Amino acid sequence: MTAEERGRAAEETVATLRTELTRVGITLPSLRVDPLTMAAEAPYPLVELGRCNLDTAMRLAAALREVGR
Repeated sequence: MTAEERGRAAEETVATLRTELTRVGITLPSLRVDPLTMAAEAPYPLVELGRCNLDTAMRLAAALREVGR
């Protein structure tokens, strides 16, 4: 995968993750592609999930628990 393809894949993945989280009522306001990892000569982008409040963390845990059943 080229650097450009990795960057595009990271952005698409973040968009998909945001959509799916929203579908189950979860918003991670800091969800994004980490810009520092995109700025490297050969980017290996990281997805930054960011910080969330306790209520959001509990809803995320509950959603993951449901999927795991």
